[in-house]
Amino acid sequence: MRLPTSFFERDVLEVAPDLLGKYIARQHDGAVTLHRIVETEAYRGEEDLACHASKGRTPRTEVMYGRGGRVYVYLIYGMHHLLNFVTSGEGNPQAALIRGVEGALGPGRVGKLLRLDKSFYAEDLLTSTRIWVVDNCEPAPQIATGKRVGVDYAGAWKNKPWRFIALPLNEADRGRSGDKI
Repeated sequence: MRLPTSFFERDVLEVAPDLLGKYIARQHDGAVTLHRIVETEAYRGEEDLACHASKGRTPRTEVMYGRGGRVYVYLIYGMHHLLNFVTSGEGNPQAALIRGVEGALGPGRVGKLLRLDKSFYAEDLLTSTRIWVVDNCEPAPQIATGKRVGVDYAGAWKNKPWRFIALPLNEADRGRSGDKI
């Protein structure tokens, strides 16, 4: 079941941990694969110095100022497309970075696995035929939190425990990520 826009139109500190255990569905080359989300990070508006929106509204951050449920993808180091899901409502720039899915830990690896590029910028997760998020109605995973990664420039904001990690499932639940549907 595809997640509705209302799932994303909440504060990122609710959405980011709630994404754990959900699946990113990616259609490519005529097949749809599922990728279980196991790690996210929250970026929470202009006041959050680690958030791209801390520098204000720009062409790069424009999608973050819209409604939740859209894709914010951007290129770093000239080679990695990072995947974020916009959260909250109009004028409140928040996004959840997808840091890991089963089989690809690290946001650069996620982008590579999902074959992302800049054409995904502002894709609507409700109507896209290329990428969306589904809830397989599995029990919510146990969650660990930690400091965000790679934001040492953000002063006290670097210490926010806004990194969310799904603790490992038991062996019977493994092997589902990347399955074709």
